[in-house]
Amino acid sequence: METKPPLPPFTAESAAQKVRMAEDAWNSRDPDRVVQVYTEDSRWRNRAEFPVGRQQIKEFLQRKWAKELDYRLIKELWAFTDHRIAVRFAYEWHDDTGHWFRSYGNENWEFNEYGLMQRRFASINDLPIEDGERLFHWPLGRRPDDHAGLTELGL
Repeated sequence: METKPPLPPFTAESAAQKVRMAEDAWNSRDPDRVVQVYTEDSRWRNRAEFPVGRQQIKEFLQRKWAKELDYRLIKELWAFTDHRIAVRFAYEWHDDTGHWFRSYGNENWEFNEYGLMQRRFASINDLPIEDGERLFHWPLGRRPDDHAGLTELGL
């Protein structure tokens, strides 16, 4: 059976590591990479979409990143238990007309004993922003370790 450490039960350190690993994967904007951390039958709620399984999740992510251009994400650990993690996040992106947005949200994650996410529930709100209001300016890809997180940015 494949595993995706760190494995539950989570500690503050391992939960924060899991969150950062998820942020890094999502900032790659590579659906093939991202789906590897979910169970084959993972169940999601993302806004008004309810993908089930890696293939539907991959198709969802392909649509997402075709629409949400120059996507940059920051996630932050909110709370955790033995096999669940709560996360808050914000990401900036623009549409194909050049209009920028900052999307804010919360996620609840549930993991199996192998560290694969079996359930993900996301609630997200989009705020139109001007180019000058953007806060996420690192080159596309992984957020640099010295870049401020959500708390430091006042988000």
